[in-house]
Amino acid sequence: MQITKDRIVSIDYTLTAPNGQVLDTSDGKGPLSYLHGKGNIIPGLEQALEGKASNDHINVTVQPEQAYGKRDEALVQPVPRDRFPGAQDIKPGMQFQAQSPQGMRVVTVVGVDDKNVTVDANHPLAGIPLTFDVTVREVRDATPEELSHGHSHAAGGHEH
Repeated sequence: MQITKDRIVSIDYTLTAPNGQVLDTSDGKGPLSYLHGKGNIIPGLEQALEGKASNDHINVTVQPEQAYGKRDEALVQPVPRDRFPGAQDIKPGMQFQAQSPQGMRVVTVVGVDDKNVTVDANHPLAGIPLTFDVTVREVRDATPEELSHGHSHAAGGHEH
C-alpha cells in the first residue's frame, strides 16, 4: 500500500542537523505514526514520503521553508522582567509559553539583564536545513475515528 492522503503511516526516523548532530530519533521509542496529508509532520518530509510504501527507505534534506521556516530576527525581542511573574532565576535557554497574535508560542530566553529578558519566538529549528533518514514501517487506511480527529490513534501517534 502506498502513502497517500488519509493513510496512517508508521516510520522509523533519525533527524540530523547540517553538522551531523542527531536532533531526534525514533530509535528506542518505536515508530512514529501520523495521518498523511493532514499537516501532522513538516511539509517537506510529508512530500518526500508521498507514494512510498512499507519497507521503503529515504534520506532527504528538507530546507527551512518546508520545515520550521526561516529565522525571523523580528521575533527576538526584549520583554520587561515584570512580565515574568513568579520566575525568579531566569537564565538563557529557559523556555516559556507566551500569547501572540498567532496564538500560544514557546519562546526561548536568549539574554537577561536587570530590566529585560530577551526572548526568541522562532522555532528552535527555524532556518536550519534538516536531514531525515526514514524507513517506512507500515501504511494502512485510517479509521473513520482517526479521520474525524485528524490524527493517528496508533502507538507512536496520539492514543486515546
